[in-house]
Amino acid sequence: MTRGARALIVHPDLPDKRHLDLEARLEEARGLALAIGLVIAESYALPIREPKPATLFGSGQVERIATDCELHEAELVVVDGQLSAIQQRNLEDKIGRKVIDRTGLILEIFGERAATAEGRLQVELAHLDYQQGRLVRSWTHLERQRGGFGFLGGPGETQIEADRRMIRQRMGRLRKELEQVRKTRGLHRERRERAPWPVVALVGYTNAGKSTLFNRLTGADVMAEDLLFATLDPTMRAIALPGVDKAILSDTVGFISDLPTQLVAAFRATLEEVTAADVIVHVRDIANPDTEEQRERVIDVLRGMDLVDEEGAPAGAPIVEAWNKVDLLDEEAQAALRNRIAARDEPIVLLSAQTGEGIETLLDTIDALLTADARVHEITLAAGEGQKLAWLHAHGEVLSQEEVAGDQPGYRLSVRLTEREFGRFSTL
Repeated sequence: MTRGARALIVHPDLPDKRHLDLEARLEEARGLALAIGLVIAESYALPIREPKPATLFGSGQVERIATDCELHEAELVVVDGQLSAIQQRNLEDKIGRKVIDRTGLILEIFGERAATAEGRLQVELAHLDYQQGRLVRSWTHLERQRGGFGFLGGPGETQIEADRRMIRQRMGRLRKELEQVRKTRGLHRERRERAPWPVVALVGYTNAGKSTLFNRLTGADVMAEDLLFATLDPTMRAIALPGVDKAILSDTVGFISDLPTQLVAAFRATLEEVTAADVIVHVRDIANPDTEEQRERVIDVLRGMDLVDEEGAPAGAPIVEAWNKVDLLDEEAQAALRNRIAARDEPIVLLSAQTGEGIETLLDTIDALLTADARVHEITLAAGEGQKLAWLHAHGEVLSQEEVAGDQPGYRLSVRLTEREFGRFSTL
């Protein structure tokens, strides 16, 4: 796909999606196209009563798309939905333009943005999985026969079978490489878990403002453009909290509705950091008209990771909802949100990562959750255990300390520690 190509975006308005805000869906499709550097020539939705097996759209709608391509000089048609291989091929034949569906577009974005070795491996695996289903008998070379011996392919192997076999072999190698990368990540995570710092993970729908919030909290310079999927690989930085000496903040890939199944599987590992988190911050774009639908998509993913129960309540680490982009709302809308928050029990913070409003409240809320299970421990240390003594002063709240004389000199302390901190102290 050529950056700067003129694209016509068509959103198929299907019966099972009618409850969604149509303009918001179109805006998301435009955002996906802009994220890969396309120039949007025109965009609109077409209502579909019954999807056509051959082309998805009706014949009159296909003619309209072809006419609009001519009219707006579009080189590419982006269908904001899933197309079968046959539907994609037939549309390209009838329209005379390259056609890409939502899955293909998201794969293109992921392929361009993945920065780490793991990210690139995951993207390639997802691409191959997608291509495997696109090997249909419309390729010009598929009628060729290729002879061979043994593992090179038996006599009469068609090109399509050879292509499929090569894709399967490459996918097998990629899965082995990914498994090795995951083992390495697992070792790194084990080291972090032995370290005395809690982990706070940011999750949320793509473009909700996670990376902007991450930069605001850490002073980092993570890519935080107003683009879908600006962040693909997990990023971590240390932050300070009022009652916690140090915490690790983790930014993650943004969730999205109708995420390609290939990517749900391939990118699950990038969300593994969330399963090890002590607190999860769910960043929401509260100014988006589809904010509730977006929340459900995020909750669905967290439910699949056993982080929330069937009702959407936290099943492990506590979850804070950060209602972001409040600066885009008028005073009346902000007041209504504050009333909603006051009527609810769960931790919710209204903020703007862009302006800094509400950031201190968010930090206080995270701090309170991290230290909620703290209790006072009476600890006695020998005189030679200076390292443990220093650790307690650095990571706990020392309420009292006295020297112990006699045959076994040392120290007697009263220290407030969370369960996690006390567990780490016990392993020193």
